Amino acid sequence: MQTRSDQRTGLAYGIAAYTMWGLLPLYWRLLDDAAPSEILAHRMVWSLPVAVVLLAVLRRWSWIGPLLRQPRRLGLILVSTLVISANWFLYIWAVNSGHVLEASLGYFINPLVSIAFGVLVLRERLRPLQWAAVGIGALAVLVMTVAYGRMPWIALALAFSFATYGLVKKGIKLDGIEGFSAETALQLLPALGFLVFLGLRGDASFTTGAGQALLLSACGVATAVPLICFGASAVRLPLTMIGMLQYLAPTFQFLLGLTVFHETMPPERWAGFALVWLALAMLTCDALRTAGRARAALAEAAAQAAAAAPPPEAATEAAPAAAAAQPTAEQPGTPRPPGLTR
Repeated sequence: MQTRSDQRTGLAYGIAAYTMWGLLPLYWRLLDDAAPSEILAHRMVWSLPVAVVLLAVLRRWSWIGPLLRQPRRLGLILVSTLVISANWFLYIWAVNSGHVLEASLGYFINPLVSIAFGVLVLRERLRPLQWAAVGIGALAVLVMTVAYGRMPWIALALAFSFATYGLVKKGIKLDGIEGFSAETALQLLPALGFLVFLGLRGDASFTTGAGQALLLSACGVATAVPLICFGASAVRLPLTMIGMLQYLAPTFQFLLGLTVFHETMPPERWAGFALVWLALAMLTCDALRTAGRARAALAEAAAQAAAAAPPPEAATEAAPAAAAAQPTAEQPGTPRPPGLTR
């Protein structure tokens, strides 16, 4: 059982992780001179050294050999790598193209898409509040589509790609650092080849100045540090609390889009966001209520077990009697009943 101190530490790590993820648009905007594809390639290339350092510090190499002997898991890692690469590219492009609000909507919708995947792919059964939340989320997308005259495709693509990534990761069964390392190892060569190609064409922004080069090199740290904090939080906090913390990142993104990047927020967009927030509030209430019932059932089971156990005094008095009733080994010369043989 986690102590209160562990939970406080986990909460601090979780808030740090989701805050950093929420503030990433500020970092990508600093790299506005580079094309999204170049930023993505640098993010991939510089993430691997960070991952190798982490594995060396933690001395976690033993998983590599067994993984290389499992083609199915390697195939799933390739799929997850492709999906998260597409997600990263779209997010960087959306931020640097002035679509921070729609990107934040994508990560607000993501839990609803994950639940829908659970029903369609994993055959999970939903509780009534979860069904209602998914329905309201679908209504929010419909409202925005009708109001804008187009589907909010950026939000939907981000939500579906990240939900797909989570679904594939379930089959891989690797810890955060290990999965991150495997994915960045697969990303390295294509990304490095693309950067060499840009350099040969003279289109690379990496060589335009020391500041730009430093910012691009730090993409690996910007990717890995929130992940490390998230991993430290996940082992210390209950799943329900992690579920609530995940809304911090899109909330920060939403506030940045509204106040820093000054993106427009017409009434129909407010209506769509309000419906999504209502759906998420229902999901949160359902999760809290379910967790409360589980805790109550656990406490009741523990109380029943304690009531059924004999009191310590009775156990102490019964011990000598039980010992006396146990058969003892025969000593040499002990008379035996007739008819028994050795």
